Amino acid sequence: MNYDFDKVIDRRGTCSEKWSVLDNELPMWIADMDFQTAPEVIAALERRVQHGIFGYSGIPDAWYDAYISWWKRRHDFEIERPWLIFCTGIVPAISSMVRKLTTPAEKVLIQTPVFNIFFNSILNNGRQVLESPLVLRDGQYEMDFDRLEDNLSDPQTSLMILCNPQNPGGRLWTKEELIRVANLCAKYGVRVISDEIHCDIVTPGEHYVPFASVSDTARDISVTCVSASKAFNMAGLQSAAVFAANPLLRHQVWRALNTDEVAEPNAFAVTATVAAFNEGEAWLNALNDYVESNKQYAVSLMKSILPRIHPICGPATYLLWLDVRDLTESSREFADFLRNEVGLILSEGEIYGKAGQGFLRMNLACPASVMKDGLARLKTGTELYVSKHHTS
Repeated sequence: MNYDFDKVIDRRGTCSEKWSVLDNELPMWIADMDFQTAPEVIAALERRVQHGIFGYSGIPDAWYDAYISWWKRRHDFEIERPWLIFCTGIVPAISSMVRKLTTPAEKVLIQTPVFNIFFNSILNNGRQVLESPLVLRDGQYEMDFDRLEDNLSDPQTSLMILCNPQNPGGRLWTKEELIRVANLCAKYGVRVISDEIHCDIVTPGEHYVPFASVSDTARDISVTCVSASKAFNMAGLQSAAVFAANPLLRHQVWRALNTDEVAEPNAFAVTATVAAFNEGEAWLNALNDYVESNKQYAVSLMKSILPRIHPICGPATYLLWLDVRDLTESSREFADFLRNEVGLILSEGEIYGKAGQGFLRMNLACPASVMKDGLARLKTGTELYVSKHHTS
């Protein structure tokens, strides 16, 4: 089946957080896509709407089977049915688990630059953020294991939130790297929440490695957060899952999610997820091809016409992480300038931690024509910025 990812769909006036912007502005920031979800998902939801009754919903066997089948088929990892717990989203699940698995003022380790909402889930719950920065080497992020061990050895560090694959750099962590993380965390009694929501947006031919798959140790100390929402562009349906093999840890997580009332589905959450995992694979494969084409085009163009901006483009996610340190000391100032002067909205890097200073994040999950508009705005804005600031 052919899928039309080139179709431009007007999202203004649809309560879209991403597109609640001025008429002249182009948002390429928030990590959702400007593509309709898979036709199979739309058809399943239409059938559900036609039923016309949207009462309280439960979790059927089909939901468990869909997750189990997808991870076995797509990622060669067997999730056991009792491990799975429904939740309304990965962010509320992480916040609930931070409250349940740590005590106030304890430290939660994150490897920065990383998804900015991790900071909220930690700080809003009275815990301390412990940044363990990644190292940028030859255009790719690597873990600083000496620094990581030192941070994990702090008796106040009780939890690590792992971003696998890594957002915003798009890095796919290897089995060997994840084994080292698991061994260090086990050594110092630190449990792991592994956020794997970006796992299905991957360059064709590349593969993500589930943290829980790498060793018995990793499986025993971790909770994994997963969802169809990122890959199938349906975050607004509030459907996700966590899984944990360790029965004691799983019980703690189950209690946390139910105490916070984030473990019950809305009327469409299960329908969409089951359709995505059971029927949407061909669409996802086509999507990944399209996203990869966008990424390669953007990187090539930037290298030719924007030599002072250095794109970091890992094999995962639909994001570009832009190193603008050769252009400015303040990526926040540059982001504001781009929005005010050319209407291009990018995420400024400082919100991803201290290691994000001097970077911007750009979302390329859009029709190619929209991406090209964004790149043209970036070029014009950069030239204006250089001219205004007399950068040599």
